[in-house]
Amino acid sequence: MRVLVSACLLGRNCKYSGGNNRNEKVLAFLQGKEVVPVCPEVEAGLPVPRPPVEIRKGRVVRKDGRDMDEIYRLGAARVLSRMGKVDLAILKSGSPTCGVHDIYDGTFSGKKIKGRGVLAEALVRAGVPVVDEKELLSGRDAEGLTAFRDKP
Repeated sequence: MRVLVSACLLGRNCKYSGGNNRNEKVLAFLQGKEVVPVCPEVEAGLPVPRPPVEIRKGRVVRKDGRDMDEIYRLGAARVLSRMGKVDLAILKSGSPTCGVHDIYDGTFSGKKIKGRGVLAEALVRAGVPVVDEKELLSGRDAEGLTAFRDKP
């Protein structure tokens, strides 16, 4: 089984702040599976650390209002072009690129709304089953996740 995973969940310091979101339960789930680590922001050539962004009115923007949509979508496109066939994607919740069910609302106030990040949306359109780490950890049957639990 080939699983595309947000690189920050694997412990890679690629988060906007320079840190990571290493998650031991995600790592345990991935044992025995082929892992495809991705960070769309890094794929787009953005530095680590970098200014935070959110999605406002369908566009990726920095807090200062600078439109970053094109570069973030470029990163998502690069991930899709190099990923090959994957059976599942596990993405970081809340992220403007990887958020599966919720993203920050574009006001930089910490409020979340329903929505998908640009990579998550692109993966769904490409027919890839996507879950976030919260679903994986909750044990809920997220988009058929149960079928992937014991697959090698």
